[in-house]
Amino acid sequence: MPESTNQRITSVGIDIGTTTTQLVISQLTIENTASGSLVPRVEITQKEVIHRSQIYFTPLLDRDLINAVAVSKILESEYQAAGLTSEMIDTGAVIITGETAKKENAKAIIDALAGFAGDFVVATAGANLEAIYAGKGSGAALYSAQRHQVVVNIDVGGGTSNYATFHEGKAVDSSCINVGGHLIEFDRQGDRITYISEPAKIALQITGERLQVGERVTLPQLRPIVKAMAGSVVDLLKTSNPSGLTKELLMTPPLQFSHPIGKVMISGGVADYVYAEKGPSTMSEVTAFGDFGPLLGWELKVSLEEAGFILEKPKETVRATVIGTGTQSVNLSGSTIHLQENTLPLRNIMVLSPFQSMIPETPQRIAEVIKNEILRLQVDHLEGVVAIALKGPRTMSFADISHLAKGVLLGLEEYLCNNKPLILVVEADCGKVLGQCINASANRPLEMVCIDQLEVENCDYIDIGKPLMGGRVVPVVLKTLVFNR
Repeated sequence: MPESTNQRITSVGIDIGTTTTQLVISQLTIENTASGSLVPRVEITQKEVIHRSQIYFTPLLDRDLINAVAVSKILESEYQAAGLTSEMIDTGAVIITGETAKKENAKAIIDALAGFAGDFVVATAGANLEAIYAGKGSGAALYSAQRHQVVVNIDVGGGTSNYATFHEGKAVDSSCINVGGHLIEFDRQGDRITYISEPAKIALQITGERLQVGERVTLPQLRPIVKAMAGSVVDLLKTSNPSGLTKELLMTPPLQFSHPIGKVMISGGVADYVYAEKGPSTMSEVTAFGDFGPLLGWELKVSLEEAGFILEKPKETVRATVIGTGTQSVNLSGSTIHLQENTLPLRNIMVLSPFQSMIPETPQRIAEVIKNEILRLQVDHLEGVVAIALKGPRTMSFADISHLAKGVLLGLEEYLCNNKPLILVVEADCGKVLGQCINASANRPLEMVCIDQLEVENCDYIDIGKPLMGGRVVPVVLKTLVFNR
């Protein structure tokens, strides 16, 4: 950062989804908000969207391969329309979501697209991770904090419906079901079926409906299967022990309902049809985009209202997931830290925050919670580096810290087997002693960074720089996705 009090940076976000691909370019003002004598704290104080792309159909070579050349051309044309080059972009995010994340070349595509900006956060979003991004982008997280209500955001895309429950602005639960508007494809504005996906075949088999590729269908023939899928989406809001079609299409553990639901928000590709005044009345209206998305949106609205849920329209619908872009807020860690200098700097570290409230008391329970969070967010032990954020009391006894050290080692046992650095971000002022306890409990030398007095959230990304002030503190760049609200 220069010595001036503020700076403007250009940020881009790219979302490659099951059905659509889009990007947004923003200018962000970052400013030192601390008073003169305090440690600098740089935050985003203003955000201006300077370019919204068209919404493109995600280009595919076939059912299993993304068309990398076509995606690159989309980005090049949108950069040109915005009057920018990749060299003029400071930061941003590329996210592949939904069914597209399952494509054979998704990882190669996302790595190639990272070249379109100077400093990208790059991630293939698993179902639960995508749900959290969408809930933040739609405005559900902010709504829950401002209204003190529990809000469930359901992001309904082309292939999946992703649930995120927010309580006081924090994501406390998530789930995913294989229901989306593009699971059956049609001639555009026509009535002939061109493709039926595996999840749709399961739904047809369980409901006893009969639809086949190549045949022409009427709206009365199509409505029952779409109504059944919409019912499954709503069913997950009513029970943590689903059965029938809902159980068969469920992709993750169901919601646990630790908090009663106040409002339901729908984002994603079909959301605008949920909030429409009337549903589609002809097959050409249903298949306007070559799928049944408009009908799914309307049937979802009907099912939610019949079940007694209160619908609230979010700030963002179609662009909710990660059309916003990477932002940077520079923080300094506390002065009691434990690290090996040759480990740093580290970049684009994904933060996992497994403990929503208090840290459990036993090492075994601590390990269980960490393992469950890694499984929930589909973290690949072989890909990338993660940091564990530990929230808890500002003061901890030595016994508490010792139990925490043993629990962390147990919970990250498989991750550490791949020779990854152990990175801990602790709110309490105990980084040095926690690092020492972990070293004492480990059965081999570990590459470790343990920093404290920092607050980070689940699915944030951080950079950790070289130590400052004689090794007493390190600069940490917090990269949170800024969504286009």
